[in-house]
Amino acid sequence: MQDRIAPPKPDFQVTRERGTRPPILETRNLTYRFPNGEVGLFRLSVSFHKGEFVLLAGRNGSGKTLLARHLLGLLRPTEGEVRFRGLPLSTCLREARQKIGLVFQDADTQIIGQTIEDELRFGPENLGLPEKEIRRRVESVIRLLGLEGNLLTPPDRLSGGEKRRLAIGGILTIEPELLILDEPFANLDYPGIVSVLRLLLQLKEKGIGIVLITHEMEKALAHADRLVIMEKGRIVEDGPVQTIAPRAGQYGLHPLDFSQTPLESCTWLPR
Repeated sequence: MQDRIAPPKPDFQVTRERGTRPPILETRNLTYRFPNGEVGLFRLSVSFHKGEFVLLAGRNGSGKTLLARHLLGLLRPTEGEVRFRGLPLSTCLREARQKIGLVFQDADTQIIGQTIEDELRFGPENLGLPEKEIRRRVESVIRLLGLEGNLLTPPDRLSGGEKRRLAIGGILTIEPELLILDEPFANLDYPGIVSVLRLLLQLKEKGIGIVLITHEMEKALAHADRLVIMEKGRIVEDGPVQTIAPRAGQYGLHPLDFSQTPLESCTWLPR
């Protein structure tokens, strides 16, 4: 991606808060340059809130994964900042990582436990929680995942959809407030996609914020509260699905005409 981005506007403006809720996580004029000087993210300001389902869309190379890594402090910005509950992320990284979960596209790189139980226990054990609390969280999450009776099963025996759900479950045991998922439907068959999406909707009902990174936005729009589109490392659209989705074709995505395609039909779930 070449550095052909227009000069920044002189006035600094943070993405406004949604209603009266302060954001869990936000970026302020976030800029990232690779070591060779190429721009990856440019003056990017966006916020995410508890209980909100956000679709973060954009063509390949638009900067979606790069942004996700900054949101969890895996990369440090060249300029600007990420803030967690109003504080610079760099000053509260440990606390932020207990409340924000990131699920990578390849579940195999994220799962480290020898069994399902090992994987689900890993997070709360590292938090130093008492055994009784660890068991409570594991039992609660295993029911949510629909994998009861499989605690001793090695993860490599699971299907693609089950592995993706387990990767999510490993984060759920730390009881996050915000879950960021990078292309969670990639390389899954249809039943696997449906099982993951249903799990995400259950989490939304529990009040967990969801940031779903995808280039196939038309398959999950029916469930989104908000659509954010990235292009060349910038936020180019951020707002209601009905307003933004028809303009998606400008950014290499599938545009939607809601007079022809009802919003409620824009889902992977069977009707």
